[in-house]
Amino acid sequence: MKKKSKCVFIDRDGVINKKAPEGDYVKNWNEFKFLPNITESIKKLNEEGFLVIIITNQQGIGKGLMKEQDLKTIHTKMIEKLKKTKAKVDGIYYCPHTEKDICNCRKPKIGLFLKAKEDFNIDLAKSWMIGDSESDILAGQKAGCKTILVNGKLNKDNLLIGEVIKCNFIVSDLREAINNII
Repeated sequence: MKKKSKCVFIDRDGVINKKAPEGDYVKNWNEFKFLPNITESIKKLNEEGFLVIIITNQQGIGKGLMKEQDLKTIHTKMIEKLKKTKAKVDGIYYCPHTEKDICNCRKPKIGLFLKAKEDFNIDLAKSWMIGDSESDILAGQKAGCKTILVNGKLNKDNLLIGEVIKCNFIVSDLREAINNII
């Protein structure tokens, strides 16, 4: 039987690339801007034997603000740019639905994690979810992963504003997240 893989699941907007202003979405490649140290961080995960899989909600499609082909173009160009620096993303899973749609894939639901687990033979207990929202952390926890919150808004008790969420680490960026994993 094939050995199960360890994985780092990463949310896209706000962790890999600059997030669009509230209520807007990254709708084309010209709006996509990598955050600092992304390629180095992904390469480090590659070197440490982790699969790197992006798990992202993309409700701009469901709202009619972009087409699925626009998202595929963004992801193709993102992968090409990363490959040029020898950083490898093993897979990208996305939910195109809105918050009102009933689906199993929109985080904090775990349908995308289960699909990736099946496709890549992932050991979720040895895996991590890195995200910048409550839904990212909740999804990672429901899937059985350890979790890291990037750029969390904290109150004086180091709790997330809104629902109280506990995660393994709260960090400022992807590089700091990776350093905590390794």
